[in-house]
Amino acid sequence: MNRIALGKRLREERLHCGLTQEQVAEAVNVSTTYIGLIEHGERSVTLDKLIALSRCFHVSVDYLLQDDIPLTNSIQEKQLLSLWHTANEQERETILSVIRSIVHPSQQK
Repeated sequence: MNRIALGKRLREERLHCGLTQEQVAEAVNVSTTYIGLIEHGERSVTLDKLIALSRCFHVSVDYLLQDDIPLTNSIQEKQLLSLWHTANEQERETILSVIRSIVHPSQQK
């Protein structure tokens, strides 16, 4: 496992989610210092913590571990399903509405 690439990806996901290191540390039950060390590739991450981080960012573990491989449909589908399962009914309606407007703009309600 490339710790530097993993750390970079974790940092990118944290920023993408709009989270601070403190918020992530609290969510996965580690110190803020540990998150910083992981993001800089200076520390390894345990499997349990990697799973917790993937849940925190709503992405798959394989997505976090890939280095320079573009997302495949399978990974994207898993991410979409993960988001779908965590969404409430109103959020699901919004998701469907957005997808419909992109995929079939002429068929909008």
